[in-house]
Amino acid sequence: MVKPYKTLGHYAAEEYIVKKSRFIGYAKPVKSEKEALDFIAEISKKHWDATHNVYAYSIREGGIKRFSDDGEPQGTAGMPVLNVITQEDVTDCVVVVTRYFGGILLGGGGLVRAYSHSAKLGIDGAEIITLVPWSVCRIKCDYSFYGKIETLVRDFGGVMNETDFAEDVTLNFRIEQGTEHAFDKKLQDVSNGKLTLEIIDEIIAAK
Repeated sequence: MVKPYKTLGHYAAEEYIVKKSRFIGYAKPVKSEKEALDFIAEISKKHWDATHNVYAYSIREGGIKRFSDDGEPQGTAGMPVLNVITQEDVTDCVVVVTRYFGGILLGGGGLVRAYSHSAKLGIDGAEIITLVPWSVCRIKCDYSFYGKIETLVRDFGGVMNETDFAEDVTLNFRIEQGTEHAFDKKLQDVSNGKLTLEIIDEIIAAK
């Protein structure tokens, strides 16, 4: 069973200026190393005239973590960006920090702080979400049980998908994996053993 993990909710770009140097922190959720590299190439092409396009990414499958200083002094750019990703405990994501040099040297410590801050701004803008494994379920019942089942789903922190009102009611919903047994036990109680929980799929989605 897949364990819950944190990633980014959406693409974001946040700008930061320090001592006339302009930093743009880009952050994006990705599913593979290829997606990460494609995004890095896209940003590098967009900012072809930038002084540096520093990046770091983390991919859950295979435990891949990569970074690049892109010409900045070793240890002052890519690693600080990756450190922010690690500290925020996010994966399946890529962060690119674009820098336009403003003519004033920042020094090693200043670069570390600037790249770290820009990465954090990008990640915060992209919003961290927790993805968890869900079981997609279906229950068919007569109308007298409809309200009880809907309440039961919500009591378990489940999410209703769609409900088909025909001769009987068919409820489609999802509950977190690991709660199916307890849910089914409660279902038997409220229905006097008349209803059956049918698991039809498994998905990974935000909590």
